[in-house]
Amino acid sequence: MRIAVVDDDNDIADFVYNAMRESGHSCDRFASGAKLLASLRRNTYDLLLLDWHLPDTSGFDLLKQIRANDDHETGIIMLTNQADKVAIAEALRAGADDYIIKPESASVIVARVEAVERRSKPATSRSRFIKFEGYEFDRLNETITIGSDEVSVNSKEFSLALLLFENIHRPLSRGYLLETIWQADPDLPTRTLDMHVSRIRTKLGLRPENGFRIAAVASYGYRLERFSEGEER
Repeated sequence: MRIAVVDDDNDIADFVYNAMRESGHSCDRFASGAKLLASLRRNTYDLLLLDWHLPDTSGFDLLKQIRANDDHETGIIMLTNQADKVAIAEALRAGADDYIIKPESASVIVARVEAVERRSKPATSRSRFIKFEGYEFDRLNETITIGSDEVSVNSKEFSLALLLFENIHRPLSRGYLLETIWQADPDLPTRTLDMHVSRIRTKLGLRPENGFRIAAVASYGYRLERFSEGEER
């Protein structure tokens, strides 16, 4: 997963950052809510760890702002040093997926992060065969079938197409796609991503008349969109 931790306490931020990295996740650190929001305009994260008390805002207000922006795909865990049950309940109702009372061990933090990840993923994501209307993905053989026709794709094309289908209607940043599919530096300037998007758009017929399209999101990345029958395209 790609994770962001927001905490102005350097010791805690470093502790969580190292725990995430050692468990195999990518992690960015931010000392304020404003810095996180600026990054969210350029980057996609699977999960956010938000400290309750920040120098420029509260974690609770930051949570509400993120959820109000129609971001319901990103997991959010609140970090707090108070066991205020009323405040915690309000945060959960406002869209937090879990909370962690500090201090906590690295193993428990990692376990809670991965539990949120499991809950957020559809059950089909663990299956060999995954179907999206007329498209069937075979995770074992890395093949894609449209109706009865198998489409020839390479490993990266398969992974990119599946990632887009699993996040349908969700904008995914260029950095997120590069890091997830190619394990590359998200700031690396490259046309590789654009070429692969073009190839899967052509090979899979991802055009509005077929009910799907890959839309470029200006200064951000790409989003796969699905159209209902009769919907204006």
